[in-house]
Amino acid sequence: MLIRTVMHASIPWLLGGLLMVWVGVADGRELAVDPETMVEVEIASVAIAVPIGTPVVLLREPGAEEVIPILIGSAEAEAIQRGLRDQQPRRPMTHELLDNVLDGVDVSLERVYVDAIEDDAFLGMLELRKAGQDETIRIDSRPSDAIALSLRTGATIHVAPQVLEAARRIDYQGMDDQVVSALGITVTPVTDDLRDAFELPDREGVLVSDVAGPAEDAGMEPGALLFEVNGQTPEQPMRYLELVRKTPSDAEVRLRYWQEGEIEELALPADIPSPGPSEPEPEEPGLRL
Repeated sequence: MLIRTVMHASIPWLLGGLLMVWVGVADGRELAVDPETMVEVEIASVAIAVPIGTPVVLLREPGAEEVIPILIGSAEAEAIQRGLRDQQPRRPMTHELLDNVLDGVDVSLERVYVDAIEDDAFLGMLELRKAGQDETIRIDSRPSDAIALSLRTGATIHVAPQVLEAARRIDYQGMDDQVVSALGITVTPVTDDLRDAFELPDREGVLVSDVAGPAEDAGMEPGALLFEVNGQTPEQPMRYLELVRKTPSDAEVRLRYWQEGEIEELALPADIPSPGPSEPEPEEPGLRL
């Protein structure tokens, strides 16, 4: 079954929805299912659906082996990749702009929902809260935009069971420059240039590009070479994700990594969720387009 991302919520429409939040008017569509029945997931990576070649975002329930692909557009895939890499463009792109708009009107994005499929299209919704107000307001959204925005805001992602079931039918494959996040650790492939730049040892593994949560608290830093997960070597980022997924939810993921000339070991619970985004670094002064 070919499932496409719903296209009816354009960026101008979404900005209009945020203006409705400002005056306290909720969008008309209701969630298709009770939020309490949904499954909370985290973003693991971006891949390519086969054979159609469409980007997908891979969602994972912490502690579960299964990864669920949701079809997205190319622009949203790039935005999610930027978020996974914790990259801040010199000038705001679409999803960075929406994040800035939310901050500007004192509205927080608390939850993202992927709640239904209609006519082979995923449906999503944003759950927002205006500062000083108890009630939340929900705005209809493309899931791809909502998920990309969640990386910037730290909002949790919740998916309806029937959506998870339908998405299981989508086949996917990894990409050469794939970025994968799990356990608060974001990893990328090790290229020759990166190996030289970080003076990494000549051994298989993946490069840690970002780290947060318990792994950061334990002393892991960006630039480390992660070369062992539960006694096996993650040659590529998707292999790292696979080894984490295979760890029982009530067990620990055992990691070994090289950092600043030393071999370090770390054990993390398999079911810890990825932390929210780190604070963006301030831009250097100078002209920006």
